[in-house]
Amino acid sequence: MALLQKLLKEISTRSLRLPVSARYSSYLSSDQVQSIDQYPEVEILKNPPEWKYVERLLPKPVVPKVVHKAEYPSGWKPPAFTVADIDKLEYFVARSRNHMVPVYLETTFRGQRRVTVVRHVQGNLWQLEKEIREIVEKARNGRKCATRVNEMSGQVRVHGDYVDIVREHLKAKGY
Repeated sequence: MALLQKLLKEISTRSLRLPVSARYSSYLSSDQVQSIDQYPEVEILKNPPEWKYVERLLPKPVVPKVVHKAEYPSGWKPPAFTVADIDKLEYFVARSRNHMVPVYLETTFRGQRRVTVVRHVQGNLWQLEKEIREIVEKARNGRKCATRVNEMSGQVRVHGDYVDIVREHLKAKGY
């Protein structure tokens, strides 16, 4: 034990010089920061003419408002109801921030479980669940389907991939 302590004391008092390998990703091997005079001058332009080409590529900070037309080339339809009409309806399905009907497909267990989810529902969720269950059971030739209502988050879930059927039903109702 004493020999080990003596050896450690001897090693710590000596300045051991170990060979340094060239690591290009290490902070220690990088060049030190020089004075500002050593670097080239940089001119900062506030609004160069080339900036308009860059702005086209940047995402829009806010989704633009919909320009109302009689018919859209993609087949998209604006909602028939506005926020002022919510009180007259039993339930209201608000569009997403991209103006799309909020019907989604969630897949879990490596794609084996598919669940159709309707989000942003306000009002009587049970009435919407009843209507969705009826149209899905009609599509399944009368076989029952499992549904689930989450009142806290305003969601209705249907077991299975029925996104197209539910989305078309909601569009037909004007949502």
